[in-house]
Amino acid sequence: MPGFGGAVDEQQAAGVGILLQISMLVLSFVLGHLLRRRKFYYLPEASASLLIGMIVGGFANISNTQKSTRRWFNFREDFFLLFLLPPIIFQSGFNLAPKPFFSNFGAIITFAILGTFIASIVTGLLVYLAGLIFIIYRLPLVECMMFGALVSATDPVTVLSIFQELGTDVNLYALVFGESVLNDAVAISLYRTMASMRTSSSGQNIFLVILRFLENFVGSMSSGVGVGLISALLFKYAELGVENLHNLESCLFVLFPYFSYMLAEGLGLSGIVSILFTGIVMKRYTFYNLSEDSQRFTARFFHLLSSLAEAFIFIYMGFDIAMERQSWSHIGFIFFSIVFILVARAANVFSCAYILNLARPPNSQIPREYQLALWYSGLRGAMAFALALQSVHDLPDGHGETIFTATTSIVVLTVLLIGGSTGTMLEALQVVGDSNRYRHPYEENFEGSSEEGTPSKSKFQLKLRDLRRSTSSFALLDRNYLTPIFTSQHEDDDDDDDNDDDSSGEVLGIPRPSA
Repeated sequence: MPGFGGAVDEQQAAGVGILLQISMLVLSFVLGHLLRRRKFYYLPEASASLLIGMIVGGFANISNTQKSTRRWFNFREDFFLLFLLPPIIFQSGFNLAPKPFFSNFGAIITFAILGTFIASIVTGLLVYLAGLIFIIYRLPLVECMMFGALVSATDPVTVLSIFQELGTDVNLYALVFGESVLNDAVAISLYRTMASMRTSSSGQNIFLVILRFLENFVGSMSSGVGVGLISALLFKYAELGVENLHNLESCLFVLFPYFSYMLAEGLGLSGIVSILFTGIVMKRYTFYNLSEDSQRFTARFFHLLSSLAEAFIFIYMGFDIAMERQSWSHIGFIFFSIVFILVARAANVFSCAYILNLARPPNSQIPREYQLALWYSGLRGAMAFALALQSVHDLPDGHGETIFTATTSIVVLTVLLIGGSTGTMLEALQVVGDSNRYRHPYEENFEGSSEEGTPSKSKFQLKLRDLRRSTSSFALLDRNYLTPIFTSQHEDDDDDDDNDDDSSGEVLGIPRPSA
């Protein structure tokens, strides 16, 4: 029976493909552990996983490997966006340390939203202008903006792991971590907005682009916050913490993030933005309505899921880079794209830091060393790669292939070279273990506020400082109203925030950044 024989061959090929994937995952975790023990920071875990995938993919590409086996390694953006990315994004929101995150919330939002928008526009315009003067391959303006949006998605997994190992200031860690988490959500919203502008018949109005982006982002954020608050109320009043309902409690908790993601996608919004804010809200409120056993299980479960997904993504990505046909006919486009993203990242970080420092007293401003660390930590990773792969289907005439090859080169260069030199960079900037130079934004009780009425302070600066003060009022709103409404164990939460974060890190074996 020839059909039966073909099915057996297909099943055997599937088994070989899955076995190879598991073997590479095991090798990645073991190698990463050995590198950490030896404190060899020149090859971080993400870089090692990417290299393992590229090496195995290279051997598979030059060998006579069956196509049915190779098919199991095709990087499919739908699989990435629906199955691999959600646990990583949720864990990012769930693992945010509330105190440094919310005390730097204004700065994080500025870098993530305004900064990403600046980086996207600057990259797109530079690519378009370079094409106009025939320095590089010319693309239409909207496609340049799509490229600017997708390549603005940062993924500093490598940098953050080294930050943890070396012990940088918690405020610097919060800025890099918070900006990178929100940055992915902003970048994918921008890309989808630009893609919809390309296919629509209406004019390319910049105000319409901004309006659509804000509509998508705010709608997705509202969806995620709403699901998180509903889950908090459910666990507060359903009384699932009794001994014989622990499994039900944990199962429901695990299902809510995916419900948030799929709800947003079903409404035409961004599931990434939604699940991120669901993670933040569920950690702040829902988590404290769980029993202690369920708290320990869910914390371990999401950390395990996220670690597996991250390692698999970099292996998967490296394998696909080696296997995929690249369009190397436009080397100039690739070279100048790398230069342009460095310029755009600098425009992002230094302009936003300048605006933020206008609103801060001199003793709590973001130092230039921290700004350089933020600029250097803008690695590109899986999100940029997935959106570039999507552009192959979205753009005609080989434009998508050109963008994909350029993005692939940027990902490999930043993850391997910049990621591997992060430790040296931190030591050169003298920010390792540096916890005193950058004061907590809200610890100084505004000693310098008496100077704000002087004529030397512009109205713009005064408005910025008023806006910064309003962020601290959210902490009062949370303490006095939101926490009592949505949690049943709120009495000691404020005193135990730091202990909760530290203890959760100890449970999971995650080294906390030193304060």
